[in-house]
Amino acid sequence: MGRGRQKAKHTKVARELKYSSPNTDLTQLERELAAQSGEGEDQYVDRWADDADEDR
Repeated sequence: MGRGRQKAKHTKVARELKYSSPNTDLTQLERELAAQSGEGEDQYVDRWADDADEDR
């Protein structure tokens, strides 16, 4: 396949991806987000902070 045909094919595929609207399973997304939020609650705790800083 020549470069012109190859570029046209890539452009077609890119355009289809850009303007297509896939079906989103919102219930599955909700389950995944709920599972992620519960697994690491101390994710944002500063483990290098001194214990004295917590008393203030």
